[in-house]
Amino acid sequence: MAAVPATRSRLRLPLGTILQHLVIVFFMLVILLPVVWVILLSLKPLTESYSSQLWPSRFDFSHYGFVVTKIQTLPRNMFNSIFVTLSTVLITTLCAVLGGYALVHVKLPGRALLIWLLVASLFFPTRLLSLISIYEIQRQLGLINTVVGLIFPYVTLNLAISILIMRGIFEQLPHELVEASRIDGCGPWRTLLFVLAPLLLNGVVVVSMVNFVSAWGEYLLAVTLTNDQSVRTLPVVLASAHSGMGQWAYPRIAAVYVIAITPGIIVFALIQRLYFKGLTEGALKL
Repeated sequence: MAAVPATRSRLRLPLGTILQHLVIVFFMLVILLPVVWVILLSLKPLTESYSSQLWPSRFDFSHYGFVVTKIQTLPRNMFNSIFVTLSTVLITTLCAVLGGYALVHVKLPGRALLIWLLVASLFFPTRLLSLISIYEIQRQLGLINTVVGLIFPYVTLNLAISILIMRGIFEQLPHELVEASRIDGCGPWRTLLFVLAPLLLNGVVVVSMVNFVSAWGEYLLAVTLTNDQSVRTLPVVLASAHSGMGQWAYPRIAAVYVIAITPGIIVFALIQRLYFKGLTEGALKL
């Protein structure tokens, strides 16, 4: 008789655990429901797009073909976004790894001041304050209205947070490994490449994801530094998606949004385990 109450007591969940799960489910729905609504809207026939019915009576995939043919530069804009984003991620991640390693394992004069300046830069709207300066520099370099010209500002603006993230990762690694490699005769470069680099995968994934999201969805610099539709990225095209497609053609506009968010969802789905593992290993320690 005593075993039944014991079993029941084990099945009881603390109130705090239940509340935590309810909060997680709530925010999950806040994020997922708009995405599901946009996807279903992109599959609705035009005649049903004005109704409050969530689920379409039939799935109409013609809107995706329509936007690709109507916005003739859309494939090129997609390529521009992929090229700029991947270049930004590669260059910023490489610089962040080198910067984080130097801040932790290299004796630099004024290292504390440099870290303070990096942290302080995060509290200023740098993207807005430096917009005119970035435009003038790009103009003098002849990079206005070019796809390559977007990469350098993106790298510069994301570098501070990326270096601080990698600094947190390097601080979590055992310092004895660096000391042992120095005793064995390894220099700074060999220590980084052959001793520490294999342990940086999760941190690199976090930095790459942060830069991917920032570069993929960036609008202000993209619309300021480019003029021609063919050299612009997807966020700029999305902002002008109404023109030429009908002001109330919501399924077609939703189709453009689905095309724009799909790469980010796929990338995050593939690396989410490494991403969250990197967060738990100290990637956000500044």
